[in-house]
Amino acid sequence: MYKYIDGGVCAAKGYKANGLNCGLNSNPDKNDLGLYVSDVPANTAGVYTTNKVKGAPIIVTKSHLENTNGVARAVIMNSKNANTCNADGEEKAEAMCRLAADALGISPDEVLVASTGVIGQILPIEPIENSVEALANGLAYDGNERAATAIMTTDTVKKEYAVEFELDGKTCRLGGMAKGSGMIHPNMATTLNFITTDASVSVPMLQKALSEIVKVTYNCLSVDGDTSTNDTILLHANALADNREITEPNEDYEVFKQALYIVMSELTKMLAKDGEGATKLLECTVSGAPDVDTAIIVAKSVIRSPLLKCAMFGADANWGRVLCAIGYAEADFDINKVDVDFRSDVGVLPVCRNGAGVPFSEELAKELLLREDIFIDVNLNLGQASAKAWGCDLTYDYVKINGDYRS
Repeated sequence: MYKYIDGGVCAAKGYKANGLNCGLNSNPDKNDLGLYVSDVPANTAGVYTTNKVKGAPIIVTKSHLENTNGVARAVIMNSKNANTCNADGEEKAEAMCRLAADALGISPDEVLVASTGVIGQILPIEPIENSVEALANGLAYDGNERAATAIMTTDTVKKEYAVEFELDGKTCRLGGMAKGSGMIHPNMATTLNFITTDASVSVPMLQKALSEIVKVTYNCLSVDGDTSTNDTILLHANALADNREITEPNEDYEVFKQALYIVMSELTKMLAKDGEGATKLLECTVSGAPDVDTAIIVAKSVIRSPLLKCAMFGADANWGRVLCAIGYAEADFDINKVDVDFRSDVGVLPVCRNGAGVPFSEELAKELLLREDIFIDVNLNLGQASAKAWGCDLTYDYVKINGDYRS
């Protein structure tokens, strides 16, 4: 029912993108300015950081969507500089929108803006002003990779995913791109994320779907315990697939929401695996919970434990750190009923039953935990609900990267 396809933010009909180096990044081979545009106005929903310090681009983006009742045409974005905690931040963010609008021949309110990079440094507008015409002229229906690399900071790989599915007998596509490697922690656990679809979905239903799926994807991701000031996810629907508009939570809405879940969960795993300095993807599944919220709280508590992250880096089956993290989770359960397994493609290793340790082979444990993808399975044995959370190991390189981030 859902087929993987290439294309990222350009997978859906009617979206063009581009990226280039404008000079914010001193490496001329690294894109630092990106743009994507819908051929027609697109209904748009957004979710943003919960940090009390919010980047100027978020303030401007939210203002523009309020002015247009949730409709947008384009998003301009940059890396290297977050444009946050600056006295002229909103002025610069508005200028970026105006420059893009002039180049595209649309209203500035139809342009949204996002920035990522160092906080507290003045964003020079001249490099953007000098490059925006070339950026717009280079827009292409296959320009998604150039845009995806333009938002990378300490990311080591670009992150894109897209699927094809059917609504109302019409072929629809939904795809996205994401960036994020450090300063990743719930809630809104990413830096910049953009998703586009050619499905026809009303603004309220877009917002409802995005908010519901964020809860079980990006908000279940933690790399280092720091919540960014610029976390943004935007979801656009331009209706070019010509399906019957989704205006209520019906069967078509569920099909659309599942497509959104697939793309967002895959991007979430990519973000976790590319955590700063990471060598392993960690996925914690909590089952047997009395409700989904309890499962989420416990899974997130495990995945964000610094001690557990260090143990996973060292391939140390120190399951007591899992129990410790479960124990301080703000949820109700009986620790004496908890079971824990470590798992990878090598096999499954039971380490805890009914809240107590069980004998296991240290040799098998070491082999299992040396793999790149590690799964931590927790069963609360209290109900039928389950949830997942994602993260990565904590390594020496994380400290090195963040010891000189500004350079």
